[in-house]
Amino acid sequence: MSAQAKLKLKKDVAPYEKSNLKSSLWQVGNTVVPFFLLWYLAYVSISLSYWLTIGLSIAAAGFLIRTFILFHDCCHHSFFKSRLANEILGTLTGILTMFPYHKWKNEHAIHHATSGNLDKRGTGDLWILTVDEYAASPFHKRLAYRLYRNPLVMFGLGPLYIFVIANRFNAKKAKLKVRLNTYLTNAAVIGIPLLICSQIGWQSFLLIQGPIFLLSGAAGVWLFYVQHQFEDTYFAQEPEWNFVSAAVEGSSYYKLPGWLQWLTGNIGFHHVHHLSPKVPNYNLEAAHNHTPALQAAPTIDIPASLKAIRYRLWDEKNTRFVGFKEARSMSGESRQQ
Repeated sequence: MSAQAKLKLKKDVAPYEKSNLKSSLWQVGNTVVPFFLLWYLAYVSISLSYWLTIGLSIAAAGFLIRTFILFHDCCHHSFFKSRLANEILGTLTGILTMFPYHKWKNEHAIHHATSGNLDKRGTGDLWILTVDEYAASPFHKRLAYRLYRNPLVMFGLGPLYIFVIANRFNAKKAKLKVRLNTYLTNAAVIGIPLLICSQIGWQSFLLIQGPIFLLSGAAGVWLFYVQHQFEDTYFAQEPEWNFVSAAVEGSSYYKLPGWLQWLTGNIGFHHVHHLSPKVPNYNLEAAHNHTPALQAAPTIDIPASLKAIRYRLWDEKNTRFVGFKEARSMSGESRQQ
């Protein structure tokens, strides 16, 4: 894509960057309110049937994912025109999703600014090694990487570590505003469950919140994973790296069924989001549909996305993801040559 085409693409998307107060408030109403209602119904259902409780908890987990998308938009200051309104709703939804608003906003901004840049990995992204880096790594690092990329760890223990541990601590050089916001979030994340437990008992709380936490956490990590981990994604060294190319070629269009697209807040149009984070989630589909260049972005559906579980290492030579077995055979061929 030429420089002129990239400028035109950003110009074409610009009209969709405007938030609409009515649309934003409607999303708060049809997302947060159902979550609380489902949570309450799950509590009531415990005395009737725990299978019913599980079903309601699964539904609540879906609405918690959608709540995170609202939080995500607030972090980009795209949900409301008012910065203060974004900060207030972002902090509140951050408490619900266990993410400190200012801390995550800063880390996620780095992810957007460096996505696909092989020289700037490490903040707000997943741990990715190239084939050559993995081959040159000592045994303990390769073992750690294998464990990290194991699906049971990444989608099971991973959310537990991120939500419960990593999100509770600030960076060493974090500003006072960031620190205070994290402390406030931490106090609420601990205090609110304790208050609920004092009213309904810790057993009932865990029976409801446990499935919600595990399902929404695993699904959230999966969505982040699959929208950058597809076979022919985009990675480049700093001199060749380009923001627009990284957005359009390195972020997928995850084509989901309508109800899943709604529940995940249109985040499947990830290529649009990375090109212009100022586009609120309810405008992403329209931006995609009315911008022909965006429709050429890598498209994956659910069956195709499942293949991403096999992708482990980035092959710089052939510019694609490969698994450990394929990387090992490639290393063997290199040694023979």
